[in-house]
Amino acid sequence: MTFRIGVVNSSTFGKYVPEVLSRLSSYGEVHTLTVPTDSDEETLIGQLHDFDAIVASTTPRYSENFMEKATNLKIISRHGIGIDNIDIDAATKNGIMVTAVPRELEREAVAEHTVALLLTTVRRIVSAHTSTILGKWKERGRFVGFELMGKRALVVGFGNIGSRVSEILRDGFGVDVLIFDPYIDKSVVEARGFIYISSLYEGLKKADVVTFHVPLTKETRHLMNEDAFKKAKRGIVIVNTSRGEVIDTQALIRALEQGTVGAAGLDVFEDEPLKAEHPLTKFENVILTPHIGAYTLEGLRVMDVSVADDIISAINGSVPKGLVNKEVILSEKLRIRLS
Repeated sequence: MTFRIGVVNSSTFGKYVPEVLSRLSSYGEVHTLTVPTDSDEETLIGQLHDFDAIVASTTPRYSENFMEKATNLKIISRHGIGIDNIDIDAATKNGIMVTAVPRELEREAVAEHTVALLLTTVRRIVSAHTSTILGKWKERGRFVGFELMGKRALVVGFGNIGSRVSEILRDGFGVDVLIFDPYIDKSVVEARGFIYISSLYEGLKKADVVTFHVPLTKETRHLMNEDAFKKAKRGIVIVNTSRGEVIDTQALIRALEQGTVGAAGLDVFEDEPLKAEHPLTKFENVILTPHIGAYTLEGLRVMDVSVADDIISAINGSVPKGLVNKEVILSEKLRIRLS
C-alpha cells in the first residue's frame, strides 16, 4: 500500500527547498493541503484520516480524538520547534511518533528577527516609512526613538535562541543584559558574562526592554500577565518571538492603552492567524509580523531537510533524530515497525 504524506497548512515546506518534496515523493504520495483553522474535529478527521505521515504547521490542533480516528497515521513531523498544537501524550498512547526541528537549527534566524523587531519598534521605522512614502516628510519629528546603548534588556529564557539574542544585544549594541530563567543555574549565566535575575518581577522593574524565548508550558502560559505588567518599568518595550500564549493579550492591550508598555514587537499571537480587525493592529507603536521568525532561506533549508529526514527514517524503520516522544518506541501500539 502506498505511503501517503500530507503537508498541512505549511506555506513554506518545500517552496524554497523543492528537493525535499522530490525525496519524499520517492517514498510515497505527497499531498499539500490547507485546512481552515476553525474546522471542527470531524471535518479535520475527514480530510486527514488516511495520511500515514503529516508535516505539521502551527495549525490545526491534533487532539487525542483525532489520533484515535486517524488509524493510518504513523508520524507527525512538526515543521518548526513548537509542538503545543500536538497532544504528545495522546500520540504516545496511540503509537504515533512526533518529531520536531531541533531548536538549534532556528537559532540564528529567530535571534536576528528578534533584534530586527526590537530595532524596528524602538526607532519607529514602519511608521516613518509609511509617512515618507505618503509624502509627509515634515512629520519626521514624530519618529524620535531611543538608542539601545546603555539600556537594560531582560531576556526571559536562556536557551539556544535567548542566549544568542543576549550575545547580539550585549556585543553588538552595548546593552546590559539581564537573564531570567529558573531552569538555568546562576553560575552558567554569570560565566557567560550576563546578569542573573532571580525573579521575573525583579527584572521587569529594571528593564527598558523585555524579550521572551521560552516554550509554551503550563508555567509559561500568560507568564506576562496583568500583575507582571503592573510590576514593569513604565514605558517598557515588549518583544515576543516565542509563543503567543506566553503573553496575556488582553492585559497587553490594556497596558498599551495606559502607557505602561511603550511599544511592542510581536511575531507570535494567542490566536493565529491574526485577524485584520484584531485590536493589536490599531496601535501605531506595535509592530506585527506573521510568525516568520525562522523564515530565512538558511533556516527553512535546515528545517525542511530535518523534517524530510525524520519521515524517511521512520519509513525505513529507524528512529528519527528529531523524535520528541521517545517513549513511544517501547510501545506495543507503535504504528511503525522498527528494524
